[in-house]
Amino acid sequence: MKTILTLLITFITLLSYSQTTLKGKVIDEQKNPIVAANVFLKGTYDGTITDENGEFSFRTTSSGNQILQISFISFETLTVKIEVENYQPKTFNLKDDLNTLDAVVVSAGTFKAGDNSKVTALKPLDIVTTAGSAGNIIGALQTLPGTQTVGESGRLFVRGGESNETQTYVDGIRVAQPYGATANNVPTRGRFSPFLFDGITFSTGGYSAEYGDALSSVLLMNTIDEPVQDQTDISIMTVGAGLGKTKIWENSSLTFNTSYMNLAPYQAIIPQNLDWNKPVEVFSGESIFRTKIKKGLLKIYAAFDKTNFDINQKDVNFEDKIRVDITNKNLYLNSSFVGYVAENTKLQTGLSYGYSQNKINLANDNVGNNERSLHYKLKFTQFLTHRIKLNFGGDYFHTNFDESFQENQANSFLSGYDNNLGALFAETEIFFSKKLAMNVGLRGSNASIVNDFVVEPRISMAYKIAENNQVSLAYGTFNQTPNQSYLKYTSNLNYENTSHYILNYMYNKEGKMFRAEGYYKNYNDLVKYNTSSAQFDSDFNNNGYGFAKGIDLFWRDNKSIKNLEYWISYSFIDSKRDYKNYETNVTPSFIAKHNFSLVTKYWVEKLKSQISGTYSYNSGRPYDNPNSVVFMNEQTQSYNNLSFSWAYLLSQQKILFLSVSNAIGTNTIFGYNYANSPDLNGQFQRQAITQPANRFVFVGFFWTISDNKKTNNLDNL
Repeated sequence: MKTILTLLITFITLLSYSQTTLKGKVIDEQKNPIVAANVFLKGTYDGTITDENGEFSFRTTSSGNQILQISFISFETLTVKIEVENYQPKTFNLKDDLNTLDAVVVSAGTFKAGDNSKVTALKPLDIVTTAGSAGNIIGALQTLPGTQTVGESGRLFVRGGESNETQTYVDGIRVAQPYGATANNVPTRGRFSPFLFDGITFSTGGYSAEYGDALSSVLLMNTIDEPVQDQTDISIMTVGAGLGKTKIWENSSLTFNTSYMNLAPYQAIIPQNLDWNKPVEVFSGESIFRTKIKKGLLKIYAAFDKTNFDINQKDVNFEDKIRVDITNKNLYLNSSFVGYVAENTKLQTGLSYGYSQNKINLANDNVGNNERSLHYKLKFTQFLTHRIKLNFGGDYFHTNFDESFQENQANSFLSGYDNNLGALFAETEIFFSKKLAMNVGLRGSNASIVNDFVVEPRISMAYKIAENNQVSLAYGTFNQTPNQSYLKYTSNLNYENTSHYILNYMYNKEGKMFRAEGYYKNYNDLVKYNTSSAQFDSDFNNNGYGFAKGIDLFWRDNKSIKNLEYWISYSFIDSKRDYKNYETNVTPSFIAKHNFSLVTKYWVEKLKSQISGTYSYNSGRPYDNPNSVVFMNEQTQSYNNLSFSWAYLLSQQKILFLSVSNAIGTNTIFGYNYANSPDLNGQFQRQAITQPANRFVFVGFFWTISDNKKTNNLDNL
């Protein structure tokens, strides 16, 4: 026994001599001690936590080169290589983890809809649950500040820019034809069903160097990455029917939607302001296939639609109505891949092809046009450190457009153009701390149609002034090739360009968000021409210019009142342009100085119903009266629209949906068309531009069949 005791004492003594004590202190970036930080040697059980002074001390039997790891919630994990025998007590500085929800984020000019967004202004379901939007993504976005409601168009007009100044992207790849076919002064819709998208970013200005060829805005839509279950969706509506299906396998999935719309039965019941020979008929379908490839995800998206209608339109210059018969076919293919090619390097690449064909019979004249567009993109993201990220890559765009005009029993006229645009971009995202971040970017592009290379600098930054409060700044220059209606007649034009200056304040806390944003845009080299409209014998030049400045306010609250969420938006804009065939620098006809929206959504538990309401107001818009001496001196009446919707849960997976747009039946006049020449009294006669119907009533039945027997389409109505 004495021998065993002696050996045990000897072993403990030798063990104590073989141990090394490691000491130190852990502080944050403000030199404050961090209490309860976890400190240990990686790959061992040797370690401890820091005390109230941020200090630590522990013993280890390890020797040689080791890795000391220090971690604490909301801070970046720190790893340090040490040699145990030569280690000396040190002070370690932990940096804020910038991926936490309280970190600053650049929000100037950007609205996002996505569950993982730190600056979410809209949720994905808001895109289609907004009363009056009728499932149209563009309709929902028009309740946000910075947009204009141009009822005779239906397109997206942003901060003094026309609709063609906004570019649309699906999974980072451009869509060349984002709107459905239509006739003059008849509103259209966005082509895409909102049901396949789970994230939308709407930039009203100052956007990333990754995107170009857009003067005003970028709309980014991301398709769903991974559906959660097999699912079938059936819809029966007053305007048609639809069928959707999602099938999931181990590493891949397939979703498709198809629909048939025919407005003839509906318009036979609801009075219309237009004279239809054949109301709108649409066959459409879209699908997305997803498959996982090693550390990435490949998506293949396809959408097709065929639209035809026949209408008699009034023209103040003619006694008889003008017949317009249109058939449009549109195909959009998109493939994209996102994945890691190295530990800190992410690859995003993709290719899209768009084809649009129009066959138009215009008062016995025939017009046919075809547009083919191609976009290839390659982008790398390099995570240099936890705080510095570098995005760089390039784009290639090709557009081919041709048009033929065959006058009745006369000669034909051909027009069109080809354009190849190449671009390179680089942008660095730097987080100096949780309170301060900055993005610096540069984009260079060359378009063959204008034969010019331009460089566009972009910079934005954000500073967190207090908890839940931050300010952001953004500046950038933006160039865009002239639109199709000019390029098909001439190639002697330059880029149009603008500069954006944006100041943003944002408050975001527990279901409440407030945004205030001021901006100034300076336009140069806008296209002008010397005829009543752009035509083959017009004299085109780039002598146009203009500006847009204003304030946008947005408040959203889903916390104060149980089961109620609402948002309020207001925009003031002062904008003038001298472009097109304008006589001087004036406010364009699509600008309303004051724009207001109130959107409410309330869940009534006893009725198993979601009741929604939207009120929109725009002040009057200017128009030119040739009977007046002053150009663009007249103004329309204000625009008022009150819309409601009611979604009733018949059972867990069956929904009855009712929607009424413009419930009060306001007869809105968007402007006037004037005769080309005066009458015998020397007066130019006019014709009002009105909406197709005083109100739109929609009734639908939606049935979801899913594995969990709980999922329904309530979030998609």
